[in-house]
Amino acid sequence: MRTIILVGYARAQILDITGPAQVFQSANEALGRDEYRVVLACVDGHKVETTSGLHLAATPLPYVVPQGADTVLVSGGHGVGRVVKDMGALDWFRRAAKGAKRIGSVCTGTFVLAAAGLLDGRRVATHWDAVADLGRRYPKLQVDGEALYVNDGPVWTSAGVTAGIDMCLALVEADLGREIAMTVARRLVVYARRPGNQTQFSALLEGQAKAGGSFAATVDWMAEHLADSISVRDVADRAGMSERSFHRHFVSEMGDTPARYLERLRLDAARTLLASPELPLKSVAAETGFGSAGRLIQAFERRFGLSPTAYRRLHAG
Repeated sequence: MRTIILVGYARAQILDITGPAQVFQSANEALGRDEYRVVLACVDGHKVETTSGLHLAATPLPYVVPQGADTVLVSGGHGVGRVVKDMGALDWFRRAAKGAKRIGSVCTGTFVLAAAGLLDGRRVATHWDAVADLGRRYPKLQVDGEALYVNDGPVWTSAGVTAGIDMCLALVEADLGREIAMTVARRLVVYARRPGNQTQFSALLEGQAKAGGSFAATVDWMAEHLADSISVRDVADRAGMSERSFHRHFVSEMGDTPARYLERLRLDAARTLLASPELPLKSVAAETGFGSAGRLIQAFERRFGLSPTAYRRLHAG
């Protein structure tokens, strides 16, 4: 069996632990055999006191031997500031990096691996709210502020909370193939393995966070009708405003023009569809409201600096 060691500590985020654990257990269920053995280790003793108030039984970290393990993952959480100062824990992670096949982190667990000196020169991910702090504290890291997860050699790091599930689905796919990973995703009723380069703070989520009043429903409507080739005038009509008045109020509230925001929604949707290698580019353009492959290519290159085809080669399953 492949041994997966999940490391928690006082005030760890519970989903950073239970999300990955369930992915590997669901892979066992999908296979009908025990491919993975999950071990929960705790920096602080025999139980992980999570931020949710629930306590998880665990094995004290010093008694867990990382040599020969398949994967070691450290969780994020409010208690990470104390763990990065725990010399015994950091030494354990250094041994784990030498003895395990893969090492990684979920959410702000990245700080622990960085403090142990295991991420210097590597591209990494963390929770969007901690990106600036991580880069400031550890300038030798290449912090990707958008990625859901990053794989750099034997090191895997993910963004916040549920992104740990995305990363572990990718680990299962690397081990057992895409079909098993897709089966696990369906069992968990989550996205069928979102690509790591999918932004963790999407245009839709950002818009929903900023939008207030009548714009909340308008933002949702825009996202639901991308394939209808809607225009800014259509959106203004939906909001019950003149196009000029809508433009002014939208910029004031959202910090972006309606046209640019609509294009961002379409490009986010296009990136998700491009993860399916069998879907023709013209179909991606049609389903995201660009109308033609040419218009999609122009917008994609303007925003991301590469063509949809190049993006697909890098990120498609």
